[in-house]
Amino acid sequence: MVEINTQKPVYLFLHGRMDLREKATSALTSRGFMAEKIVMAAPDKVGEIGDYMAMLWVPPNPDHIKIQQITRVEAVEPEGMTGLWKGVSKDDIDTVQLS
Repeated sequence: MVEINTQKPVYLFLHGRMDLREKATSALTSRGFMAEKIVMAAPDKVGEIGDYMAMLWVPPNPDHIKIQQITRVEAVEPEGMTGLWKGVSKDDIDTVQLS
């Protein structure tokens, strides 16, 4: 497991499962992320290199959270629900169970 810098933001992708927001936040804080650094992901604002992404996985019925670290951010034209995140490259670094 990669050491996580808890001072950096983590962008949470719920894939439409707003009912799991509290459960996902709790799982991330139990893994060491700071609650005040958990940001709901939005298509019009992306993170920076070194920030984290946390995605409920596998939609539509996730059982875990895939944690990724942003490795590159390229300027792109926003596209659909993905928006500006289309230009973000990332590496998988960890998983957290939702249970």
